[in-house]
Amino acid sequence: MQNKITTLFNIEYPIIQGGMIWVSGWKLASAVSNAGGLGLIGAGSMYPDVLREHIQKCKKATNKPFGVNVPMLYPDIEKIMDIIIEEGVKIVFTSAGNPKTWTNFLKDIGITVVHVVSSVKFALKAEAAGVDAVVCEGFEAGGHNGREETTTFTLIPMVKEQVKIPVIAAGGIGSGRGMLAAMVLGADGVQVGSRFAATIESSAHDKFKETIVEVKDGGTHLTLKELAPVRLVKNKFYNEVQELYQKNPTIEEIKDLLGRARAKRGMFEGDLEEGELEIGQIAGLIHKIKPAKDVLDDIMKEFTRVKSEMLG
Repeated sequence: MQNKITTLFNIEYPIIQGGMIWVSGWKLASAVSNAGGLGLIGAGSMYPDVLREHIQKCKKATNKPFGVNVPMLYPDIEKIMDIIIEEGVKIVFTSAGNPKTWTNFLKDIGITVVHVVSSVKFALKAEAAGVDAVVCEGFEAGGHNGREETTTFTLIPMVKEQVKIPVIAAGGIGSGRGMLAAMVLGADGVQVGSRFAATIESSAHDKFKETIVEVKDGGTHLTLKELAPVRLVKNKFYNEVQELYQKNPTIEEIKDLLGRARAKRGMFEGDLEEGELEIGQIAGLIHKIKPAKDVLDDIMKEFTRVKSEMLG
């Protein structure tokens, strides 16, 4: 299947694996790339030396293209960028910051740059900054989301109408049907997060993977909007947040409850009660932990079959 996204990244299928914190290590990224998609290492939860190790291991595990996702709020971002350059990474996805900060620098040394956005306004800013493509993420997605709370299927056509660069749909996509629907609305490719979080190669804790499979519709909620909107599984910590909101808390009181390393505790260490469990609404359609290759193959088979059925 050839289109703008497969050509841009030199991959077989226009499917990108989300660079999720505590989930997207070298094993997952290389497995997705080997299966024909684009694997991403999630730098947001890695110290610089850990990121270097994951990049080096990924290069040994695949000869296919892969990239690194970098949240630009990362405190040691200069070190992260130095490592990306030193290790010869060719694709960088940036998020949570101003794309002007690093885009020209990265592109001048031959790196393909993609920026994650949650609105038309930010998509236009990313295009003006010179990125090669944008990921348009609706608030169905797990983890941190845009304050606009725009759904994926309204965001994609609005962005497509305004920009000339390729558009990648994200948020609530984990099946071939979802991929086809996104592309009918104007997406050139899709980014899949939650479905790849529940794979054998994911670096998430097994207890968290099992929780993803158990989540039903309505089992997640967007909260902590005063800090940074984040979609969480409704567990004990989530309930404590909601109880605090009943008291009309200050920002400091919310920060005190959140504390530090909640996401690591939940997603990486498996504390299902006190941890922050970030997953998307699509979890209600995830029923089994399986290899990343099987996930990608299932998406493409369903995409091809449903497309054929629609065309009659």
